[in-house]
Amino acid sequence: MIGIDIVKVSRIGNFLEKFGEKGLDRFLSKNEIDLAGGKIETLAGFWATKEAFSKSVGTGIGKDLSFHDMEIWKNDRGQPHLKLSNEKMRQFEIEKIAISITHDGDFAISVATWK
Repeated sequence: MIGIDIVKVSRIGNFLEKFGEKGLDRFLSKNEIDLAGGKIETLAGFWATKEAFSKSVGTGIGKDLSFHDMEIWKNDRGQPHLKLSNEKMRQFEIEKIAISITHDGDFAISVATWK
């Protein structure tokens, strides 16, 4: 399955203005917040990735899959990956996840796929 999402980077900037850094806890882990290093473009990419993955499993973000069931990390080459909780890996019968994040102008776009 495949999912895609696009988010306006300025939307995440507005979110930060309204809720401050503490608001990031709503959709990111501490590790993800540290990894983003305060870069709004990166935060937007992380948001888009989690939304894209939730679409790929057909649930969206909600009771069956929360933002905190997923965590984005980067390998030694800086390539992003998405880790899903073991419980959700079993629930959705997922073996492997692949993601891609890109930015263009004021947009962050992400694609997520799994088997």
